[in-house]
Amino acid sequence: MRNTCSRGSGRRRTWVLALSLVVFFALSACSSQDKAPVATVASSPPPVASPAGKTADLVTAIEQVAERTIPSVVHIEVTERQEIPNPFFPFSNNPFFRQFFGNRKIPRKFHRELRGLGTGMIMDERGFILTNNHVAGGATKIEVQLADGSRYKAELVGADPKTDLAVIRIHAEQKLPHVVFGDSDRMRVGQWVVAIGHPRGLDQTVTQGIISAKHRTGILEPTDYQDFLQTDAAINPGNSGGPLLNLDGEVIGVNAAIESSSGGFEGIGFAIPSDMALNVAKQLIATGKVERGWLGLTVEDLTPALAGSLNIKDRKGAHVVDVVKGGPASKAGLKGGDVVVGFGAKAVEDATTLRNLAAAATIGSEVPLTILRDGKETTMKVTVGDLADSVRLLSASVEERLGATVRPIQGKTAAKFGLETGHGVELVKIDRDGPLDKAGFEVDDLILAVNGQPVTGPADFGALIGTLRPGQKVALLAVDHRSGEQGNVLVTTR
Repeated sequence: MRNTCSRGSGRRRTWVLALSLVVFFALSACSSQDKAPVATVASSPPPVASPAGKTADLVTAIEQVAERTIPSVVHIEVTERQEIPNPFFPFSNNPFFRQFFGNRKIPRKFHRELRGLGTGMIMDERGFILTNNHVAGGATKIEVQLADGSRYKAELVGADPKTDLAVIRIHAEQKLPHVVFGDSDRMRVGQWVVAIGHPRGLDQTVTQGIISAKHRTGILEPTDYQDFLQTDAAINPGNSGGPLLNLDGEVIGVNAAIESSSGGFEGIGFAIPSDMALNVAKQLIATGKVERGWLGLTVEDLTPALAGSLNIKDRKGAHVVDVVKGGPASKAGLKGGDVVVGFGAKAVEDATTLRNLAAAATIGSEVPLTILRDGKETTMKVTVGDLADSVRLLSASVEERLGATVRPIQGKTAAKFGLETGHGVELVKIDRDGPLDKAGFEVDDLILAVNGQPVTGPADFGALIGTLRPGQKVALLAVDHRSGEQGNVLVTTR
C-alpha cells in the first residue's frame, strides 16, 4: 500500500510538474501577446480620418501638411506711425493750467512709431497675401520675409476691420508657392488641425490640436461679423494671420485671437473660417473694399424664456425685434416678433448667423427667408439690399432711437480736438426732450464710439444704433464741443 501510495504520489507529482510547465508557457505566451500591441501602438499612432475621408497616420499627416505649407507662410514686420491727441491741449488756455505750466505752446498731437510682428499666407502666384487687419491694416511700412529667407516690401491692398482681415501684396520675379483653401463648414468638432506661424518671432513654428468648438461669437467687438472656429492648437502673439489647416493641408481658418489671462497660449485660440476669409479677400483684391448685403432687421438670439413665450420648442433662429422702415425686410413683409429660421438653403442658428449670411449674400439677389409667425412656418422672398446705400434709412433709425441727426466730423473740427479724420460723427440736430437731449448732449458735440465700438462715420453709426432695441441703455463715447473733454455718456434709446 505504501509503495502503491508512493507510486501514486510520484505520478501525481509528475502530472503536477507537467501541468505547471504547460501553465508557465501558456502564461508566457499570453504575456508576450499582451505586450506586443502596446509596443505597436506606441510606435505607430492609430489612423486618422481626414475631412476628405482619407485615412492617414497622424504623425505622417502632420509632417506632410507642414512640409507642403511652410513655404507658403510668411513672416510680416510692420511699422505704424500714429498721431496721438494731446490730452492737455483742450486746457491750454485755462488759467489754472497756465499757473503751473506757463505760456508754453502746447502741441495738439504727439507722434509715435509702433512696430509689430505677424504672419500671413500667400494666396496665389501673383503675391497676394492674406493676414489680419490688426497686423497690417494701419501699417505705414510693411516688410515680408519668405520661408527661404528672402525679403520684400509689401503694399496694403485692402483691409476690413469688421472681420479683422487684410490683404497685402509683394512683387517677386519668380512664381510663389501658395496655400489651398478648404471648406470650413465641413469641419467638425474634434477633428485634427495644424497651425503654422511665427509666434513671438520664432519662424516656421508648427503646432497641432483639434477643433474645440464652432460658431464662437463675441470674441472681438460685439458688432463685428464673427463666426470663429475655436482650437486648442497652440497660438501665441505673432501667430495672427497664419493658417489653420486640416489634415489634407487645406486652409480652413485664419488665426486671429487667443483667450488668455497671461497673454500667451492657454489652450483657447480662435480662427476666422476660411469661407468668410476667402470671400472678403477676393473682394479686397478686386476692389479694395468689401460690399455687404443688408436686410434692415434688428434681431436677437432666442432665449429659453423667449422661445417658450413664442411656443417654439427648438431654440434655433433669430428673433426679429424691429424692422427698418423702407428696408428690404420691411418691403418683403417681415415684422417684429417673427423668427427667422432659414436663409436660402441654410439654417439660421442665431442672430449672428443671419447677419453673416445676409452680409455675404449678393446685393440685389432674391433670397427666400423661412420664418415662424404665430407658430406657423412660412417663406418670404427678400431682395438683399446694399449696406452702403442704407445711410438714409439708418439715419432715420438714429432719429427714431436717439432723436438726433449726425454728419461726418469736419476736418477743422477734427484738427481742433486732435482727432483723426474719418472717425466719429458730429451732432447737427437734437430733438427737444429726445434721448440725447435728456442726457445733456448739445449740437456740435461729437460721438466717437458706441458701447466701445469705434464709429467710422454716419453709416457705421446708424448701423450700430440700428441694432439697439427700444428702451436699451447704450454708452456713447462723446467729446464736449466746448471743453474738448471726452467721456462715456449713458443714454436710453426710445
